[in-house]
Amino acid sequence: MSFTITEKILLAHIEKKSVHPGEFINARVDLALGNDITAPIAIKKFKAMASKKVFNRKKVVLVADHFVPNKDAQSAKQTKILKDFSREFKITNHYTLGNGGIEHVLLPQQGLILPGSLVIGADSHTCTYGALGAFSTGVGSTDLAATWITGRVWLRVPETIKFVYTGRPRAWVGGKDFILHTIGDIGVSGALYKAMEFSGPTIRRLPMDDRFSMCNMAIEAGGKSGIVEPDEITRKYLASVFNGPSSLVRKKTFKSDKGAVYSAVKEYDVSRIEPQVACPHLPSNVKPAGNLKKINIDQAVIGSCTNGRMSDLKMAAKVLKNRRVSSRVRLLIFPGTQLIYRQALRSGLIGEFIKAGGVVCPPTCGPCLGGHMGILGENEVAIATTNRNFRGRMGALSSKVYLSNPAVAAASAVKGRIAHPEEL
Repeated sequence: MSFTITEKILLAHIEKKSVHPGEFINARVDLALGNDITAPIAIKKFKAMASKKVFNRKKVVLVADHFVPNKDAQSAKQTKILKDFSREFKITNHYTLGNGGIEHVLLPQQGLILPGSLVIGADSHTCTYGALGAFSTGVGSTDLAATWITGRVWLRVPETIKFVYTGRPRAWVGGKDFILHTIGDIGVSGALYKAMEFSGPTIRRLPMDDRFSMCNMAIEAGGKSGIVEPDEITRKYLASVFNGPSSLVRKKTFKSDKGAVYSAVKEYDVSRIEPQVACPHLPSNVKPAGNLKKINIDQAVIGSCTNGRMSDLKMAAKVLKNRRVSSRVRLLIFPGTQLIYRQALRSGLIGEFIKAGGVVCPPTCGPCLGGHMGILGENEVAIATTNRNFRGRMGALSSKVYLSNPAVAAASAVKGRIAHPEEL
């Protein structure tokens, strides 16, 4: 039989010789993630089941990233629950302020995600890790608690849509624009409970950070997961994470068979794609940045699990160099992890952001989910490199959020309105 990469990974985690879309399976889990919002609920459920230990203390990951630094007593309580649980059950991978960062930037950086792995997380953007050729998906907190006990997860095998990207991208266009364009085409339910397999010659040339951005937003199309077949770019990334050749880097990888069955195949010529902006209040309400010049902004946010990596910061700094942020705009920069923060500091990027009039914040999800450190007031407008722009997502219900890549966000901060970087 012929299988997709997703079906092969799932098959490798069950005791069967074949698998098909729509089938329910009970699969072994390689990594189970929770954060300071979702893990406390899972911990409560875990303790209610009176379990004496987790299935594998090295395969449970806890990251405090949504409300750190703690904004109030309740958020402090949440992070303490994670700390106490980690100590009680000797959890190897517990990350908090000072040694961590935004979970979906942090875990690949720590070498915790490998090709062919099955990863679950009580966070919808767990689909990010498909960029490394893993099957990764979000689950509820109760499912997470059950996995901590059993080491398994119950799920339905998804159908797969194949997305084929060809052509050379224009200047200032990358993975964030490809995925926004795709969501704009198929809609927020266009890949409902399906694996989104990103392929084609353009993807094979695409840097790892851009692949992370694309897989991160699979959920915004309703996808169960996003995935890219591992290749030389994947291997080089893993080698950098492990500081050289490693047996883990050479872990068996999977790729789709030529005869694999897809529910649909979509093709895009990226040379036709301009920098994209998702307008309020859906990630599918996409328009070219150049068509939105009349939209004034109050805030620009660069960071998040979608675009908080070094290449994103470098892109923003390139636009901001020797320029000043508009006096009408608050520019907030969120490096994805503590390591990225240090790299940005050493390379001079932090100085460039401050010189331009931006504010550099600690690694945190911050305003992305309406957490803190950048909440929007009544009728305020923001452009952000985050992944969702639902009504009230970043603050007041009357506020509006536009989604873009880092270059567009930086150019908009300078202009005081949505702007294409080439306008500067």
